[in-house]
Amino acid sequence: MWKTSKLEFQIFIFFITVFSLSQIFRSDVIYLYELVSTIVKIQRTEADITDYKYFDNIEIPESTNPQPWHLHEKYNRIPTTKTLDSLHDNYGTVAFLIISKDSIWHESYYKGYNEKSYSNSFSMSKSIVTAIMGKAIEKGFFESINDRVGKYIENYNEGYASNLTIGDLSSMSSGMKWTENYTNIFGVTARAYVGSGLNKLILSRPIIKEPGLAFEYLSSDTQLLSIIIEKVTKRKISDLVYDWFWNPMGAENKALWQVDNIETNNEKAYCCFNSNARDFARFGKLFKDHGNWGELNLLDSSFVKKILKPRFDKSPEYGYGLWLGEYNDKQFFSMRGHLGQYVIVFPMQNLMIVRLGQKHDKKTENEKFSIDFYQYISEAFKMLEI
Repeated sequence: MWKTSKLEFQIFIFFITVFSLSQIFRSDVIYLYELVSTIVKIQRTEADITDYKYFDNIEIPESTNPQPWHLHEKYNRIPTTKTLDSLHDNYGTVAFLIISKDSIWHESYYKGYNEKSYSNSFSMSKSIVTAIMGKAIEKGFFESINDRVGKYIENYNEGYASNLTIGDLSSMSSGMKWTENYTNIFGVTARAYVGSGLNKLILSRPIIKEPGLAFEYLSSDTQLLSIIIEKVTKRKISDLVYDWFWNPMGAENKALWQVDNIETNNEKAYCCFNSNARDFARFGKLFKDHGNWGELNLLDSSFVKKILKPRFDKSPEYGYGLWLGEYNDKQFFSMRGHLGQYVIVFPMQNLMIVRLGQKHDKKTENEKFSIDFYQYISEAFKMLEI
C-alpha cells in the first residue's frame, strides 16, 4: 500500500482544498494570490506611506504655473518643543509644517524626507474627491448634492439603494455593506487596497440600510462616488483633479495616484493620492479661503460652506469629506488619513498644521480624534504662543 507522511498528507489536502475553492470562489483565489504576492514584494502585511513604490500609479504633472509658498519672516526661528520632538520620534513623523497667514512659519523633515518627498495621503484623498464632486456640480454634471446614484448606475434603483445620493457618499452615510477594518488582511478593506478589481468589488456591495440617516465611516463610499464622477464626466478622476485644482493651485511637484492595476487603471480614490506636505496644504488653503485661490474661484463658496458643517447632529465630527472639531474653543476642520496624515486648518486664526508620518496613536485610533492629533495642535500652539 502507498503510504504518505503526515506532512505530505497535509500538503495534499491543502492543494485539493485550494483547487475545490478555485472552482467555487475564483475571485477569492485570485485575491489570495495577489495578497501573497504583495506581502512577498513589500515584506509586511500593513499599509505604509511608501506603498506608491510597490503599486501601479497614475502620474499627475506639476502645475504649468508653479506657485511656491511664501516663507514667513519668522521662518524656523522658533525651536520645536521637547514634547513635539518626542512625538515626531515616537510616531515616525516625516514632515511637519506650520503655515501662518499663508506663509510657512515652521518646516521640518525627518527620516531622509524633504519638501519634495512623496508620502501617501491615505484618506485625506476623500476630501479631494469631495472637492471634485463640488466642481462637477458647479459645471453642471450633477444637478445638486442630492442627485440619486441610481440616476447614473442602473443597479442602484431598487430597495434602500434607490434613495442613495452622491451627498450620502460624501458624508459617509450610504448604508453599504462594508467593514472598515485595517488589520484583517482577508477583509474587504484589505481586498480594496491590494486587489486588482477595485471598482468591480465596490459595485458588488449592496446597500443594506436606509442611506442618509447616520454617519458611518466607509472607504467604499468615496470609491463609489469617484466611479459616478468618472461615469458622468467621462474623464479620469486624476485628470479632473489636475485640471480643476492641481494645476490652477500651482502645485510645485508631480503627484502619484495609486491604481488597482495597470490594466483597469482605477484610481484608489478613497486613499493613495501621493504628494508632499507643501502641496497637500494647498487643499487646506482652498477650503479655508471659501474655494478661492487668489483671484481664481475654484469651488463655489456655498458648497464649501456646506461641506464644512456637520450633516448629522449625532456626528458633529464630520461634514462632507472633512473632519470637524474644536480645540480650546477654536474651530478647526481637517483632512485626515490612516497612520496620522493630517492637514489641520483653523480658519479664524488663518493657521494650518500639516503632519505626515509612519504611524499614529493606535490606542485611540477609534476615537473621533486620536491623542496625537491634539498633541500636534497643542505643541504648535505653544510654539506660536497662541
